[in-house]
Amino acid sequence: MRYILRQLESQVLQAVKRFPAVVLTGPRRAGKTMLLRRLFPKASYFLLEDPDVVARLRADPQGFLDAVPTPAILDEVQNVPEVFAFVRSRIDRRPRRVGQWLLTGSQESPLMQGVTESMAGRAAVLQLLPLSWRETPKVSLWRGGYPEVVARPSGARLWFSSYVQTYLERDVRAVTAVKDLALFRRFLALLASRHGQVLNKTDLAAPLGVSVPTIAQWLGILETTAQILIVPPFYENLGKRLIKSPKIYVADAGLACHLLGIETPGELARSPFRGALFEGFIAAEMAKAQVNAGSRRELYYFRDEQGLEVDFLVPERGGSMVLVECKAGCTVTPAMATPMQRLAEALKRTRTKAPGTRMLLVHQSPQSSTPTQALAPGVRALPWQEFLEEL
Repeated sequence: MRYILRQLESQVLQAVKRFPAVVLTGPRRAGKTMLLRRLFPKASYFLLEDPDVVARLRADPQGFLDAVPTPAILDEVQNVPEVFAFVRSRIDRRPRRVGQWLLTGSQESPLMQGVTESMAGRAAVLQLLPLSWRETPKVSLWRGGYPEVVARPSGARLWFSSYVQTYLERDVRAVTAVKDLALFRRFLALLASRHGQVLNKTDLAAPLGVSVPTIAQWLGILETTAQILIVPPFYENLGKRLIKSPKIYVADAGLACHLLGIETPGELARSPFRGALFEGFIAAEMAKAQVNAGSRRELYYFRDEQGLEVDFLVPERGGSMVLVECKAGCTVTPAMATPMQRLAEALKRTRTKAPGTRMLLVHQSPQSSTPTQALAPGVRALPWQEFLEEL
């Protein structure tokens, strides 16, 4: 498979010059190992899913690490979390030696707990998500951004089926004891049908016959393994009664289509989920742009109890705000900009000292006409490709 340059590469190269260790997290098969082995071809490599490697490391961690040439890549370290303490002791002996330990892990929350407890101040923590459209135009709403799907789209159906099965058997059982995997698989399909909606745990629990705490636990599993994208509501003193629950998306558009049974572009074009899938695709691409730049992920939505809703709000430096509305169709009208204009006016009244607000309506690109840029006062309409290029 031909290697595709990743935007996170520059952040990794900067981190190895400043920290003794770099921890790269993210979902399985996002390309973490390939990125590190591409950037550091001379580094020694150990996969901590290999039973022999794990057995040797647990039997004699000091002796194992003594024999490891540095720089070293320790892949999938969440399988042996006790390794952090021993790596830390080596870092503390020679704290000025940077770029010696390159660690990857797929289960972000347990991994982060180990980093926090054992390697605070010693490791740079970065996240690699699946490929973005800016990294390759082969990323699409239908197939998503997992590298192996992008490289071989004809095998996507089998790949996603295998991915879900592997994910269920490995990651889910590693994080918590899910007794009924078939029920959990039904939960995934049900969750995909709520793609882009405000999260309602009771609504998810009732059809499955499980408790709300069980749904909360399962959602936690999906979030810690970067399979879902949670977009929190935007809070500010706007004098309105606001919806306070987050919105939820399947993080990869291709996986969302697979879980919904959408197998062709034609089915996607006719699907009632098309609008939500497009919205989720844009959300994921914005999150990837922030993460790939080494920034904190900041993405919000707005909805009040009177029905005013804006898909996304993105804070910018200096206190300014970008409002983004997503439309899966090619035709845009000034009326589509009204919710953003109303919210912008409310923000202006409550944020008198803050800079202005930009408003963007993102839509599918028309093929037979020139897209309109100026949609309404203060509002630009952009085909999604142009919008992503500007991120």
